[in-house]
Amino acid sequence: MSETMFHPRTSSATTPGRERFPADVPGLRFASARSNLWRVAAPDGTVLGHIERVAAEDGERFLARRARPGLARAIELGGFTTSRDAAEVFR
Repeated sequence: MSETMFHPRTSSATTPGRERFPADVPGLRFASARSNLWRVAAPDGTVLGHIERVAAEDGERFLARRARPGLARAIELGGFTTSRDAAEVFR
């Protein structure tokens, strides 16, 4: 079974209407999938999962989900108070 690959031109999306990922995390690449949702990839382009920013009572949370090659459902990794903390679970 082949792994999903992702090849952005830059480490963060710059398309109008798309957001840069709020943190710069060495060893990971981010691309905006839609508003408040980023695709997380390894340096070789392998998609690792997604991080989604959601509203919370105390501000905002960042939900991390690990992609599972060949399967539609992702594994919930948790909710984090910062985008950097959410990204660190993929390293």
